Amino acid sequence: MNNRVLFIDDDERILAGFRRNLHGVFEVDTAVGPEAGLAKVRENPPYAVVVSDLRMPGMDGIAVLAKVRELRPDTVRVMLTGFAELEAAISAVNEGNIFRFLTKPCEADYLKGALTAAVEQHRLVMAERELLEGTLRGSLRILSEVLSLLRPEVYGKVSRIAPYVRPLAKLCGDPNPWQTEAAAMLCLLGYITLPDNLISRVERGRTLGAEDQAVYQQHAEVAARLVANIPRMGGVAKAIAYQEKNFDGGGFPEDAVRGKEIPLGARILRVLLDFDRFLGAGQPKADAYKQLRQASGLYDPDVLAALGEALGEEGKYVIVPMALKSLRDNMILAEDMYVSRGGQQIKVLSRGASLSSVALEHIAKLARYETLTDPVKVIIPSDVA
Repeated sequence: MNNRVLFIDDDERILAGFRRNLHGVFEVDTAVGPEAGLAKVRENPPYAVVVSDLRMPGMDGIAVLAKVRELRPDTVRVMLTGFAELEAAISAVNEGNIFRFLTKPCEADYLKGALTAAVEQHRLVMAERELLEGTLRGSLRILSEVLSLLRPEVYGKVSRIAPYVRPLAKLCGDPNPWQTEAAAMLCLLGYITLPDNLISRVERGRTLGAEDQAVYQQHAEVAARLVANIPRMGGVAKAIAYQEKNFDGGGFPEDAVRGKEIPLGARILRVLLDFDRFLGAGQPKADAYKQLRQASGLYDPDVLAALGEALGEEGKYVIVPMALKSLRDNMILAEDMYVSRGGQQIKVLSRGASLSSVALEHIAKLARYETLTDPVKVIIPSDVA
């Protein structure tokens, strides 16, 4: 359990007293002054609790805790001051959303009790977040698996961009990376409403007429509406809705949103979906990336730079043939998988598909009765090859 507590005060003697009295009870860290304190919040792993003095030169504790809330919203915030002013207490609660307002001098036992309660509050907040995110991921995974069975070609595209989503989110400083990953899993859910020939023309880069373009643009709106019905998925739905939006404000939806106003998840999807489209047209990765860089106004330059960095990491993976019985979770297909049926080769999974437990079970069932591609080429880390 995280029991890291940061004290921010402009008096080094008071900070030394905190370290001495709370040693062995909490993992205590201290910072002299607001700037040093915020730097530690920004640069260090999350603290369970941040305790700030109210009266400090340059920036008062109310502003400090409000900034802590912005930087680390899950960190519990406590105000400690020698001035028991009602107005200060109200401001601290409203602006910093603090958990406790304590006055100095504060008895050691009382302080320990307050900090124990704050650490427990942090534990409860994190447990609720983990439960929520885990439940949502499970639900989204089910929807994604349904898409994989109904539209394996579309799911293959989702699986191919998936390995890039987390690295790009991290490199771009995404504050909610799980939302971006969820948006990537479900961004093409609306494809189930599109005709096959329209999807084929889009993926081949063919120019669409006005009527077909209008039909195609609806897929993002359909997917966004479906996802928006899930509680607390508003951010995911918005990223999906704006996946066809250009960085310069063009594209769909036709509104005034542009640049950094577009959700980061949508800007990441805009780059990755087109990158995969170029690869599907037979372009090498270097040429596909170059084409993205040359497109004026379509993509966020920061996301493009992050993709370039992520591509440089791909040398850590290799492609190897793998027997069906040796396939494992999270392996990625490097080629299409087919089943032989009535003298025909029918695709069951597309290149780029990430093998989940559901997919592996589906493969195992097919293999009992039909002839599947065996061995099949997969992508695995080079250090386990």
